[in-house]
Amino acid sequence: MMLIKSKLNPILKPNKANNWENLVVCNPGVWYEDGKFYMLYRAAGDDEGHVIRFGLATSKDGVNFIRDSNQPVLGPSEQGPDMGCVEDARIVKFDDYYYVTYVFRPFPPGQYWKFEHDVVLTKDFGSHAPHFIQRNIANSALAITKDFKNWIKLGRITDSSLDDRDVILFPEKINGKFAMLHRPKEWVGETYGVDKPAVWIRFSDDLLTWNEPSTMIIGGIKGGWEEKTGGSTPPLKTDKGWLVIYHGVENGGRGYYRVGAVMLDLEDPTKVIGRTKNYIMEPEFDYEIEGYYKGCVFPTGNVIVGDTLYVYYGAADKNVGLATCNVEELVDYVLNNN
Repeated sequence: MMLIKSKLNPILKPNKANNWENLVVCNPGVWYEDGKFYMLYRAAGDDEGHVIRFGLATSKDGVNFIRDSNQPVLGPSEQGPDMGCVEDARIVKFDDYYYVTYVFRPFPPGQYWKFEHDVVLTKDFGSHAPHFIQRNIANSALAITKDFKNWIKLGRITDSSLDDRDVILFPEKINGKFAMLHRPKEWVGETYGVDKPAVWIRFSDDLLTWNEPSTMIIGGIKGGWEEKTGGSTPPLKTDKGWLVIYHGVENGGRGYYRVGAVMLDLEDPTKVIGRTKNYIMEPEFDYEIEGYYKGCVFPTGNVIVGDTLYVYYGAADKNVGLATCNVEELVDYVLNNN
């Protein structure tokens, strides 16, 4: 495996002193700038509804993080489509603003690990209510900030009738267009050419309008460690292509979460020019196996500092872990181990 886990893992744990993060901290978006790491982490308390918010922590070395506040920096709206939760931040930057894609629901999902797989709490609004409300579907939205404290929520960027998560922006335009990875759960079957949810890419002239057709780029492999796939971290530009970390799930999407990587063509990222046959990280330790999803490493943040790639991940839906490697070695490995 290419990614080496920090001996200090988990580097962030639930904080018993704050009731909004005393049960879960995981799936962080991370940004590095001017010698400082910013971590926007998913947090939840032990309330029955399982309301999910974002906390902020910072670090000078990328390993030892200090919480910025004892209050969340972004949470569900009092009124609006994201009243239930905000979760799984991915961060890029355009101009002076950080652009953060995140998942939201109209209602809190409940303590989902106590339910059957992929089941969340719902409310009865009658047979005429939109699917989004009826099924408490997870959608994806976009927010911007200059300091990770003061926010402007720009709204939904996915189809309200689709459970479309793992929505991740490329950090720059490609051939004059914005690019986005996404994973619509319902896009399976003969029409879509995949048996399980997969990673798709689409383009747009505007960050809020994504109407152009999508192209599937990372599908699952039947019977393997990655039967279901999803994007994980924001693409990283290298001189050999776009490096993209993704996750794969075995057993039809009900097993361990592991991590793979692909390289996409710089000028045409619909072209996969390299893909790891084997996973580069998997659950191994108690903090990755004993949690609210048993056996899960789920990267959502990555940065390059010098020649080192830092990958930040949720561990068992409970803690935050860190793994690192030499970025050039990983790029070469992905390109030469197809």
